[in-house]
Amino acid sequence: MVVNLIESLYRLLWGDLFTLPVAGGIGISFMVVLLFSAGIWFTLRTRLLPVRLFRDMVAAVCEKNHAREGLSSFQTLIISTATRVGMGNLVGVVAAVSAGGAGAVFWMWVTALLGASTAFIESTLAQMYRQPDPLYGGWRGGPAYYIHALAQRRGLRHKRSVVAALFALSGLICWCGISQVISNSVSSAFENAFQIPPLATTVVLTALAALIVLRKNATVKSLDLMVPVMAVCYFVITVGIVAVNFRLLPEVFHRIFAEALGLRQVAAGGFGAVLMNGVKRGLFSNEAGSGSAPCAAAAAQCDDPVKMGLVQALGVLIDTVVICSCTAFIMLLAPQQLTAGLSGMDLLQTAMEYHLGSFGTVFIAITLALFSFSTFLGVLYYARGNVAYLCGDNWWSQTVYKVIALVMLLVGGTQAYTVVWDLGDVGIGLMTIFNMIALYPLSSQALRALADYETRKKLR
Repeated sequence: MVVNLIESLYRLLWGDLFTLPVAGGIGISFMVVLLFSAGIWFTLRTRLLPVRLFRDMVAAVCEKNHAREGLSSFQTLIISTATRVGMGNLVGVVAAVSAGGAGAVFWMWVTALLGASTAFIESTLAQMYRQPDPLYGGWRGGPAYYIHALAQRRGLRHKRSVVAALFALSGLICWCGISQVISNSVSSAFENAFQIPPLATTVVLTALAALIVLRKNATVKSLDLMVPVMAVCYFVITVGIVAVNFRLLPEVFHRIFAEALGLRQVAAGGFGAVLMNGVKRGLFSNEAGSGSAPCAAAAAQCDDPVKMGLVQALGVLIDTVVICSCTAFIMLLAPQQLTAGLSGMDLLQTAMEYHLGSFGTVFIAITLALFSFSTFLGVLYYARGNVAYLCGDNWWSQTVYKVIALVMLLVGGTQAYTVVWDLGDVGIGLMTIFNMIALYPLSSQALRALADYETRKKLR
């Protein structure tokens, strides 16, 4: 019954909302319409922010935090990157290429470029409407809090806004779904690489996660150490693979653009699958518009909300344009006849084994474990504010959710691959809908802050 409910919600959010009358029909889902329209709108309203203010994004990340409480801009980038540069970049890209072909990579890039401006708006608002965190210290916030502020402006008389509560609940559901994807993917990778039974891998992964997340302040410290090391190592290895196969790059780019926009895909009725999988996995990877990253953005000690918006916009570009492309190139630089018919981690590990021999399979298994572990820690950091909004400031509710997430981590290692992805997709789809309800009416405040920032910048 639960599985049927998940699949029904999945079809409602990601199934065909309407069909374009081209080449027998191209199905377009509600989420594609919602995200593309928001991305285009905010990109135009910010006047192509990712291009104009790229140097400001980098400068905002490099600013030092002189306050004792609160996270630095770099730490918030690390936390949001922990979830972005994690499951989405390995498992998400694999899923996109498996189902949508090489052309899905192009639509992931488009989603990121448009999503950077959306990420700027939501993270700037998160800074504006943050609150002190009496449990963990520092600050907390996110969409639940600025949705609540919008409801108060419209006459809310209750302690909680229905829409804000629904966002918070959807986030918690999504992050439980992600927890299952994590253990499912890691156990599969370790079974392929080391022939370790999935249950054994899942139990060890859950035990290690419990040691960290059940302690008060261990999460951020663990991510500070883990994320930069794993991201740099993965990037360096991938650049090495690309360098060795640089003669094949023109063919890879041709394949990406040809399958993304080519007549063959349209004629065969496959364009919808290419578009849908690219956008869906692009959202799951960079999270722009879903409201996840603002939960970290709100915690930053920052002298200007605009700077935190710029940091998170940069995070979207790092995630998809750089790291996701690394994974895509690993698979697309391998011979097609070798990877034909493969999906999931089997596809990625086979491609990496082609490039690096038996070390490739081991490397991907270990990298996936680290990426996945950081993703789990990151989403539990996000959950703090949502749990507090729903249940108030108390340790019992925080601990209960952590235990539930750990249980989902344990259960996910034995579930079907598609079922655990569907739960995550349903959660992130619902989050995006509730987040957008507030983003449009509140975006004028973020845009005014951006205009003020640029005015002050000219006067320096």
